[in-house]
Amino acid sequence: MHDLLLTDAHLLDPGTGLDLKGGIAFSEGGVSVIGPHLDPASARETRSVGGAFVVPGLIDLHAHVYRDATPLSVDADLLLRRSGTTTSVDPGSAGAGNIKGLFTLVAPATTARILAFVNIGHAGIMAAGRACEMPEAEDLRLLNVDACARAVQRHAPGTVGVKVRVGRSSTGILGSAPLHMAIRAAELAGGRDRFVPVMVHIGAEMPPSIEEILAPLRPGDILTHCCTPKGNALIAPDGRLRDAAREAKARGVVFDIAHGQGSFGFDMARRMLELELIPDVISSDVHTGCVDGPAHDVLVTMSKMMALGLSLPEVVRRATATPAAAIGRPDLGRLVHGGVGDATVLALRDGPVTFVDSIGHRLHAERQLTVLGAVVGGRWIDAGPDASSGPPR
Repeated sequence: MHDLLLTDAHLLDPGTGLDLKGGIAFSEGGVSVIGPHLDPASARETRSVGGAFVVPGLIDLHAHVYRDATPLSVDADLLLRRSGTTTSVDPGSAGAGNIKGLFTLVAPATTARILAFVNIGHAGIMAAGRACEMPEAEDLRLLNVDACARAVQRHAPGTVGVKVRVGRSSTGILGSAPLHMAIRAAELAGGRDRFVPVMVHIGAEMPPSIEEILAPLRPGDILTHCCTPKGNALIAPDGRLRDAAREAKARGVVFDIAHGQGSFGFDMARRMLELELIPDVISSDVHTGCVDGPAHDVLVTMSKMMALGLSLPEVVRRATATPAAAIGRPDLGRLVHGGVGDATVLALRDGPVTFVDSIGHRLHAERQLTVLGAVVGGRWIDAGPDASSGPPR
């Protein structure tokens, strides 16, 4: 007897090639059966999803979710109910000095799965906008390579990498030096046994230049905010793709959208698609400054990329299988027999919608993705009241 069965579903998992109309059952926290004809009487709880898409549980590779502990963070369960994000990966809200609480206090009290990058800055991101500007990585006294490496090791598998924000506002006159320290911490954390990625944020202002940020990145490292509309961008002002960006992509650097409050521009994303430089990962960079717009959540960012021309399978892959691979968690982001029992139920809603990017530009579209519910560890989670009736999505 299965615990939960979803019927009348369009099962879509671009990562495994699954594209099937039928049902999916969950037992003991995992996927137990996938097939075209499943008996509703074979489960304790059966739900028809009315022809909606059932995709792997969405993964937001960049969501600040160390709630009640760091100023920027929001509730991962809010994102789960609102967008079907079953796994939120916190991008360095905490450093070695305070990462423990994320896994001992917040994660156990949260239905959604929480993973995290450890900030090379010992205290993580403690700034609170204009209310309180606190240094993060602009002073060497704030950085401890060994402590960061130990924190990644100690809190694995919850910790998936090292984060560094590089730019004038976060690293000051140190330029790219904290990036090199973050890479060293990742190397120490992984040792000879595994690759630990570094996620690097592109600062709005130099130093360092985008070329200095890209140059040391290894295959598998993650460049986040790849569609930033600010000056230190992958695309030059004349519309040309910078050579350093092309070289980084060719050697396997992962390009992550991370929309955020100020890091996603429609014109930049459109130009990247024109140049066939499609971002590898779609993420939200959701935090207190943008959870009610313009970022909202990863599902809204997926809808924006569809409005720019990507297909449904393309956006689903970039919020499931690709981020799972980027953090070394191939068990996540896919629908397979015996796999992790996470899934997101999505519908394409027709009707005019206006999307807004991080600099106030508008994009009109005729459809958007909306969430109908999710499954986490084999348990059904209802969509929240704002999943389809909140701010324009």
